[in-house]
Amino acid sequence: MRGLSKAAGLRPALITGGAVSAMAATAGLLLVGCGASSEGVRKEGPAQTQSAAKAASRTPSATATPAQGKVDAIKLIKSDPKVSDQIKKNLKPCVKDHYPVDVIYGQLTGASRSDIVVNLLTCGDSIGIGSYVYRPKGDSYENVFAAEQSPVYADIDRRDLVITKQVYAPGDAVCCASGEDVLTYHWSDGAFRESGRTHTDYGKVGNKGTEG
Repeated sequence: MRGLSKAAGLRPALITGGAVSAMAATAGLLLVGCGASSEGVRKEGPAQTQSAAKAASRTPSATATPAQGKVDAIKLIKSDPKVSDQIKKNLKPCVKDHYPVDVIYGQLTGASRSDIVVNLLTCGDSIGIGSYVYRPKGDSYENVFAAEQSPVYADIDRRDLVITKQVYAPGDAVCCASGEDVLTYHWSDGAFRESGRTHTDYGKVGNKGTEG
């Protein structure tokens, strides 16, 4: 469920057949939970499940970032003209005022304050429906990357942006994608540029595609 930002070169995962309608039905749902911290990044938001673009299988690692106050990620998303109207329409709390958002603070763009990665998820099964990167700009933040082709999940790994996307073959159920693409982006000359790409076929243990 994601229509890319003006971010450089991110290609959507292939979702075909029955998976398309199932994904569309899931997009209106949303999720909650608690966050966890890891070295060099500060995370807030829902605990991840395996269906959240398999994001939980990786442990993010980034350099230490300056301390900063908590940012209202929901307000950031809703006021962002680069976020699709459909995403905003479906962004509702799952329980009371708990929204399905996973927020990660870390250094990606070399700014004086931490950049913010925001992942929006579904309530029922933690499927990533939108991933965004916000860079500090004065007293506010600007959207410098967006991915809205679901399922998607963004993370930080040593100052690089890592995008994980599930790849669906015809007939795949929403729960069970055939493979996974992991794309790595590095900030250069004022934009994120793809620096690596790996494909994993779940049906072939140890089979990995090329890295760019």
